[in-house]
Amino acid sequence: MSMNNIFGIAGTAMNAQILRMNTSASNMANSGAVAGSEEEAYKAKRPVFEALLAEQQTNSKFPTLGGVKVTEIAVDNTPNTSMYDPGHPSADENGMVFLSNVNEVVEMVDMLAAARSYQNNVEVVNTAKQLMMKTLDITKA
Repeated sequence: MSMNNIFGIAGTAMNAQILRMNTSASNMANSGAVAGSEEEAYKAKRPVFEALLAEQQTNSKFPTLGGVKVTEIAVDNTPNTSMYDPGHPSADENGMVFLSNVNEVVEMVDMLAAARSYQNNVEVVNTAKQLMMKTLDITKA
């Protein structure tokens, strides 16, 4: 396996985890949003990852043996909860407002997992770089 493959695979994984963290941050930012109907209420988003195989990279400038790609950003269809608040400007004719379906605890766990995965891939890149430097040092001697 060449070093380009290691850097390419780790790079796609880091890009995927950045998107995962951004999606969680967006969900957290919208966790307090309310709406006048369930259709208008904010629904959490989830990135869907897929393994990227070498055969799928024919158009890539930097082909590698694999990696990760984001196939879509899926909408979480967990039902939104409603709350009776007739004084709220967004309340419907029954005085109900609909809350987002974001679970802050789940989002924080997902964000921590994404951050750890990102850090692991940074370590892969750093280790590969150190091995390359050691190899160059050996060839100088």
